Amino acid sequence: MSTVVDCPTCGKKVTWTTENTYRPFCSERCKKIDLGAWAEEKYTIPAVNLPEDPDEDLCQSNLQ
Repeated sequence: MSTVVDCPTCGKKVTWTTENTYRPFCSERCKKIDLGAWAEEKYTIPAVNLPEDPDEDLCQSNLQ
């Protein structure tokens, strides 16, 4: 039994098989639309802002 997923771009049902070279996308068009969105920075990955000095965080928590 094959797994069926939704295309991230258009939502069409896609069978997850090795024959589908565009998986998880339904087509080359949807794959390129997604790549273009990344290139235009429409998607972002949130960053964790760590203190530059790791000891600074420890000192501040000891003061409170």
